[in-house]
Amino acid sequence: MTRHDLPQGMVRAPDRAGTTEGYMPGFGNDFETEALPGALPQGMNSPQKCNYGLYGEQLSGTAFTAHPPERTWTYRIRPSVKHSARYERIDLPYWKTAPHVPEGVTSLGQYRWDPVQAEGDLTWLTGMRTMTTAGDVNTQVGMASHVYLVTKSMVDEYFYSADSELLVVPQQGRLRFATELGVIDVAPQEIAILPRGLVYRVEVLDGPCRGFVCENYGQKFELPARGPIGANALANPRDFKAPVAAFEDREVASTLTIKWCGQFHETKIAQSPLDVVAWHGNYAPYKYDLKTYCPVGAILFDHPDPSIFTVLTAPSGVPGTANIDFVLFRDRWMVAENTFRPPWYHKNIMSELMGNIHGQYDAKLTGFVPGGMSLHNMMLPHGPDRDAFEGASNSNLGPHKLENTMSFMFETRFPQHLTEFAGKKAPLQDDYIDCWDSLEKKFDGTPGTK
Repeated sequence: MTRHDLPQGMVRAPDRAGTTEGYMPGFGNDFETEALPGALPQGMNSPQKCNYGLYGEQLSGTAFTAHPPERTWTYRIRPSVKHSARYERIDLPYWKTAPHVPEGVTSLGQYRWDPVQAEGDLTWLTGMRTMTTAGDVNTQVGMASHVYLVTKSMVDEYFYSADSELLVVPQQGRLRFATELGVIDVAPQEIAILPRGLVYRVEVLDGPCRGFVCENYGQKFELPARGPIGANALANPRDFKAPVAAFEDREVASTLTIKWCGQFHETKIAQSPLDVVAWHGNYAPYKYDLKTYCPVGAILFDHPDPSIFTVLTAPSGVPGTANIDFVLFRDRWMVAENTFRPPWYHKNIMSELMGNIHGQYDAKLTGFVPGGMSLHNMMLPHGPDRDAFEGASNSNLGPHKLENTMSFMFETRFPQHLTEFAGKKAPLQDDYIDCWDSLEKKFDGTPGTK
């Protein structure tokens, strides 16, 4: 992203050592960036008077007493209270929040959907389609999964969620998130992480756009503990990119929409709220290129748990049990000897929602297409279809590279409840459960039979 790529009227921090095309590398770093020289105070957070007549304001993503605290100090043209007027409740009927258990929809079952198609003019807000909800937003646990369909940029419209952090997984088209803390552009095979409370506008760079969103009500996503894996592999911190400061000084009638406890409220303001000239802290949006994820796996025999493919995890109050895991299945070599290599059949206390970004998933040879989703809820059996089972059981077990594949999973400790849209309006594959019908009984009771 070069300077002339920015929205008209937006001023961005100049490129400097340690930045790459408008981004700063690192996950959880304490960043500092300024779009105008001297806008960022040094040696203190709250001087009596800020340079350029700016206002100092802190955005806190955790309690003050959390360890470590997550917060960012911003130096802005107006304080946020000037971007907040009287609120009016509005309805976004397809964006649902837990707890949400609609009548007449059954969440018990193995489900799969074809890609949802965009129809008409849809913005980030009007094009959000909730598929499942889990937990309770009021107690800040659980999540929701969505499909986004965006064909139209937000113009003088802005949004933030007080409920959640959003993990955005593009599958088609390119989006721009013009945020208070800078600009992030994302394309398929990348992700964006948008913190709770961060104001932004979403623009279409190359549409129509479709993708997936994990709405995290709980503790922020963090990198998983690698344990015996050690210091390297999986998602490395340096590959996450936070934006440099960029601001707008535009006085124009604007709308700010806020999601709060599952309700949507709108307020009218007289200027752009993207007016942060400088900031420092560790509470920031990120982008990440999924192609930089370094998978690890079995190099002799057997099939490790899919948790080895965790990119990000949002912890719960139960050690070792995530509120959400974001898991990636990408290109990789398969070399295990005398081993059934695809994911095995299983039932799981966790609920697994999967999406296909591109290519073919090795456990489902047909039907799970790019843009599609599947749901295997807690303690419901699932696994390879017949063709995948037979192919893996009888293949030559030489080294084999899975190519042209990228799927992911939003996994949570809570049951995921279907919305009415998912159960009645989305393109549900009614015959998905039949993919296991042709599995054969192979048992014959003879010792040594395989």
